[in-house]
Amino acid sequence: MSALTDSNLFQQLGLKHPLIVAPMAGGPSSAELAAAASAAGALGAMGGAYSNAAAIETFATQVRQRTDKPFSINLFIPHSIPEVAADRVERAVEATARYRQELELPSPQLALPYEEDFDAQFEAVLRLKPACFSFVFGLLPADHVREAKRAGIPLIGTATTLEEARALEESGVDAITLQGYEAGGHRGIFDAKAEDPEIDLRDLLAQCVGTIRVPLIAAGGIMTSGDIRAALQAGAQAVQMGTAFLACTEAGTSAPYRKKLLEMPERRTRTTRAFSGRFARGIENRFMDEMDGKPEAILPFPAQNKFTRDIRGASTAKGSPDFLSLWSGAGKGELWQGSAAGLIGRLFAE
Repeated sequence: MSALTDSNLFQQLGLKHPLIVAPMAGGPSSAELAAAASAAGALGAMGGAYSNAAAIETFATQVRQRTDKPFSINLFIPHSIPEVAADRVERAVEATARYRQELELPSPQLALPYEEDFDAQFEAVLRLKPACFSFVFGLLPADHVREAKRAGIPLIGTATTLEEARALEESGVDAITLQGYEAGGHRGIFDAKAEDPEIDLRDLLAQCVGTIRVPLIAAGGIMTSGDIRAALQAGAQAVQMGTAFLACTEAGTSAPYRKKLLEMPERRTRTTRAFSGRFARGIENRFMDEMDGKPEAILPFPAQNKFTRDIRGASTAKGSPDFLSLWSGAGKGELWQGSAAGLIGRLFAE
């Protein structure tokens, strides 16, 4: 039985609002945004998947210098793959050669490891003892679950189907984020090779409420106070919002990313494997449009994520959104450009 099943998760954490400001790895979830969200009564979060143990500890220190309120750390459950075959790399290099030429980049050198050392990241989490540890892409191994429990760190897993939610509940998590198909960024599907079940948040909540006993957190397309009310009335105990905070003053969203978000109030988004090898939802752009037509040139996750990192970095440096992973949900509405506290106050004013 979950440690938090018999009490309100957010009351236990001492939060004022049933809101998690989503962990958005790769820049948007700055220490400033996490601290501001937590100080305003929500749960701020670090998207730590692309950070090594030292960087995770530095981030946590920066948050704690700004607030004494609770915050969360989020990581990717590893799905290590063997070295990608040379012919596959060659196809990927050929398919992206003109982009690298345009961005004045050298030919890429792809080598193992393709991702950060998860065990080292997790050890850093245990040392830091955040208010919560959340994760995506599967189940936390049983020994890691035991270590987190011993350290008194509540666990939040991510599910895109009822079956995934059941598996998470059985594994001992304290709460589950139900990620609807509308959600921006990486889809939390357990199997990186599987097709997307494409279940929207409303249907996912309907399937899980009353069946899953641990607290449920609704994520996907939530942009307004009305969206929050609808999710809570549908049985969620809290909501998780990411896209709504991307234009906040404290967000680490890059300049071309921010510009693209703000010039497109009706953001055209879809899911793609082009940037990382895993399904993720973002605003349509040139790289997505052209690479989606060449699935044989997209490497498996996480190799593709490492392979495209230089392209994304150079695109940011040149101020161009053409080659960026412009993660964004399918929710509607203009983005708030003031402080995170101002947005949270607005969302919960009623």
